[in-house]
Amino acid sequence: MTPILNVQNLSIHYRGAAEPAVRNISFQLGRERLGIVGESGSGKSTVGRGLLRLLDTADITADHLKFEDVDLLRASEREMLKLRGRRMSMILQDPKFSLNPTQRCGEQIAEAYRAHFPASRQVARDRTIEMLEQVHIRDPERVYDLYPHEVSGGMGQRIMIAMMLLTSPDLVIADEPTSALDVTVRLQVLRILDGLVRDKGIGLIMISHDLNLVRNFCDRVLIMYAGRVVETLAAAELDNAKHPYTRGLLAAQPRIGGPRAPLSVLDRQDSWLLPQEAQP
Repeated sequence: MTPILNVQNLSIHYRGAAEPAVRNISFQLGRERLGIVGESGSGKSTVGRGLLRLLDTADITADHLKFEDVDLLRASEREMLKLRGRRMSMILQDPKFSLNPTQRCGEQIAEAYRAHFPASRQVARDRTIEMLEQVHIRDPERVYDLYPHEVSGGMGQRIMIAMMLLTSPDLVIADEPTSALDVTVRLQVLRILDGLVRDKGIGLIMISHDLNLVRNFCDRVLIMYAGRVVETLAAAELDNAKHPYTRGLLAAQPRIGGPRAPLSVLDRQDSWLLPQEAQP
């Protein structure tokens, strides 16, 4: 499998911070579904934003950071503007902070499309309505003309997903894309993302706290702790994880029908902060 993304020793250090937010992580991504899992503050979202060079307040270093034919470390801002939203897209977690409150929802999606394709307003509108239908929004013509405050959180999330998928990118970074959705709609959205991976051959990075979602949806999983990757394994083998941090995350999950004893609490160890190859 030829990788579309190659990351070697990526570190991200916010200026003024004592320690890097991401430290020397390496992975490759093919046309597959890769999950990144860890606690809040472990560096998951920082990795996604770093790949798109959206961190103006951070220094990004790596031995190798390449997406298809583009060296992401050396690409100019003009090159990144052409890349973002067209070949690489990021589905953000909370539409309240991602959608422009002064602009109608459909116009925002159509604007994103016209930024990358020479299309008339009518063509962009038609493509937008088609995409809103694909993310299972009822009456998409009506929703097109609504403002963000007039839609629910779940519908706002689907609008964001439609915006990011409209250009058929080669790589999608999904940061908790289903957190605002109910169970039924969550499954529908996951099927859409799965269809893109399988039918159009894109690469997908799924950033999530939900171990069950990652286990059932992704092909591989990276486990992050304090900015480092502590374990990499096939999603189907998540229950066979060896690292004590991964085992602790699994043990902290409540299970329907499971024992009623108090859930275990992570017993953190300083050795977890060592590079993966140096950990005992």
